[in-house]
Amino acid sequence: MTRKIFWEEPYLTEIETTIISVKDNEIRVDRTIFYALSGGQESDYGSINTHRVIQARKDDKEIIYTVEDGHGLQLGDRVKMTIDWERRYQLMRLHFAAEVVLELVSQTLKGIEKIGAHIAQDKARIDFKWEENISKIFPDLKKAARIVIQANQEIESVFSDVESEQRYWKVEGFACVPCGGTHLKRTGEIGELALKRKNIGKGKERIEIYVNDNSGQETR
Repeated sequence: MTRKIFWEEPYLTEIETTIISVKDNEIRVDRTIFYALSGGQESDYGSINTHRVIQARKDDKEIIYTVEDGHGLQLGDRVKMTIDWERRYQLMRLHFAAEVVLELVSQTLKGIEKIGAHIAQDKARIDFKWEENISKIFPDLKKAARIVIQANQEIESVFSDVESEQRYWKVEGFACVPCGGTHLKRTGEIGELALKRKNIGKGKERIEIYVNDNSGQETR
């Protein structure tokens, strides 16, 4: 099974790895820093040697990378895997910003139900089943989130079950939250947070989440 280094070292931007499977344009490697779409968080962008990865997808506990035609890669080759760091870091910031918002919303509005989420490079969104205008809680929500961010707490991100690859994150003030995404080291790296409300249908509310262009606290 592929060793997922992106959990152990989410700030690593390149790694040497070995190809363990080649089927046409689909490649598997023995260890990887290249995250594949999961839990609403989009895939990384990057390359294997000089070959652009067109798609990264999960197959049970494995990750399969589709590369460009004419790659010439073979079983057993040692290759360099590289990811787009700017994209990865932005995804991590928005991902954890969304996690904080979700936890705070759940603490504030009893009975609210999350029905969807997506983390892209430009923004994150969380969809809820809720009958009222959710923007009513934005002032308190932003205030509470700002406290978490400015505290610059260490974010614990570890396995709850290694065999099943179940992971969680935890900071002071929150319960252990199940999540298999890539995480920041500290809450302060989120930077300045902005929220926008959208009504996406009867009884459904969406919170869009944005972070400033540069938190100024990047720590590799």
